[in-house]
Amino acid sequence: MGEILVEDREIVSPGDVLAKGMDIIPGKNTYRKNENIISKTVGIVNLQNKVISVIPLKGVYIPEKGDVVIGEIIEVGFANWLVDIGAPWYANLPLGEAVSEYVDVLRADISKYFDVGDYVFAKIINIPRNKMIQLSLKGPGLKKLKGGRIVKVLPSKVPRIIGKKGSMISMIKKMTKCEILIGQNGWIWIKGDPEKELLVFEALRIIERESHIRGLTERVKRFLEGGLNEI
Repeated sequence: MGEILVEDREIVSPGDVLAKGMDIIPGKNTYRKNENIISKTVGIVNLQNKVISVIPLKGVYIPEKGDVVIGEIIEVGFANWLVDIGAPWYANLPLGEAVSEYVDVLRADISKYFDVGDYVFAKIINIPRNKMIQLSLKGPGLKKLKGGRIVKVLPSKVPRIIGKKGSMISMIKKMTKCEILIGQNGWIWIKGDPEKELLVFEALRIIERESHIRGLTERVKRFLEGGLNEI
C-alpha cells in the first residue's frame, strides 16, 4: 500500500518526498523516482484521490494579519464558517466575529447568516501557528457580498489595479458606476449594470496583463470610453 507523507495544502520544496508506493500517481510538478514521488518546485500540495500534485507557490496569496480579503464560504460549522481565501490554508470565521446579535447555537441554523457559496469581505485578525487564519466582519465596510460577480487576479497585481492613491480603481468606478471591492488576496467583487460589470472585468484583465506598460491608465480609460459608447 502506498503512503502519502504530506498533508493537503502543505507547502513543499523541490526534492521533498511527497509519497511512497506505486499505487499513488504523480501529478503536475511532481515526478517518480523508484517508489518515491518527489516535488519539482516550491508549492502547495494538492491531493485528489490517488493523484498528488504541487501548485507552484508563485502567484499564490500568502496572508498577513490586517489584510482585507474576499472569501467564499465552503463549509458551515457548529459556530463558525470555513472560508476559502485563495491561500495555502483555509480561514475560519467565528460566529462572534460575524454576527452581532446573540445566537443560541444549540437551536439556531447559522447557515441562515452565511451559507456555502456565499462571499464575504473580511479582515484577517490573526494567524495562529496552526495556520487556521482567523477572519472578522467587524469593521467599516466588512460584510456579506450580495449579487455581483467575482474576478480573481494575481495578488501581486492588486497595487497596480488600485493605482497611486487609488487613482486607477477610482477612475474605473467613476466611469462605470459600478461598486468594486478589492481583496488583498486578488479576489475582486464587482456589482452594477451587467454590461458594465463585464466592462470592468475586461479592464481588470487588461491591467493584469499590461501592468508593466507605461501609460496604462490612459489605455484603460480609452478602453472604457470605447466600451461605454457601445452600451
